[in-house]
This record gives sequence, structure tokens and C-alpha cells, in this order.
Amino acid sequence: MTIQIDDLSANAMLDAWEAHVGPSPTLEIRSGPAPANTAAAAQGTVLALVALPADWLGNAAGRSKAKSGTWEDQSADASGTAAHYRILSSGGVCKLQGTVTATGGGGDMTVDNTVFAAGQGFTVTSWAISMPNNA
Repeated sequence: MTIQIDDLSANAMLDAWEAHVGPSPTLEIRSGPAPANTAAAAQGTVLALVALPADWLGNAAGRSKAKSGTWEDQSADASGTAAHYRILSSGGVCKLQGTVTATGGGGDMTVDNTVFAAGQGFTVTSWAISMPNNA
């Protein structure tokens, strides 16, 4: 049998995870494939470092949390093609990573343009984290 979690518990876990990561984490957008796991050394070139807002995620609802506010950078740090992201706690520990694609591309995070030029601005158009629905 598959373990099942009710919606209220799933939402509570997501809200607790955000509190664990802490306020104002850093979003790294990088070129190349993501490392094997969040504990592995970062790979690829850092294309952009974005300080996320203090309240960076909305309240969990429907087993999901989505970005809160505008996640953008007015000036990318390097040139290259965005392929993955990492979210780092204020202590610099990677807490989550995933793929990056252009809007509509199906990545874990989507941006308005994946081809970055140093000094170019960009916006994260969508990002969310969800708990599986086994109920």
C-alpha cells in the first residue's frame, strides 16, 4: 500500500519546509546539468544570483506553494544558457534544485528567456513546489 497524507498535513509540511529554508534565500541560476543531488558540489556557471524576498513563498494550499512576489534580476552575472537552479538558505546550503526552461517549456522553473547575457535582466515567470497526492 502507498502511504497517504491528507491535504492539511501536506500543506503544513510545505509551510514548515519554507520556514526551515528561512527568509530571503538566494536563487542561483546556472548553466549545464544539475548535480546528482543537493549535497553534491554545484556545477555549471553561475549566470545569476537573486536575493529572494523575505516572504518568498505564498501560503500552502491544495498541496502546493508558489513563488511570492516578483523574482527577477536586473543584471545577470554571466553569459550562458540557463539549465538548472538551486535555492540556497541564508547559510549558503542548497535546499532544492531543479531544471530551468523558457516560459511554456515545462521546466521546474520557467524564465522569460533562458539565453542570458551578462548585464541583461530576466524574470522568473513561474515556480512552485507540490506534495504528491496519494489520497
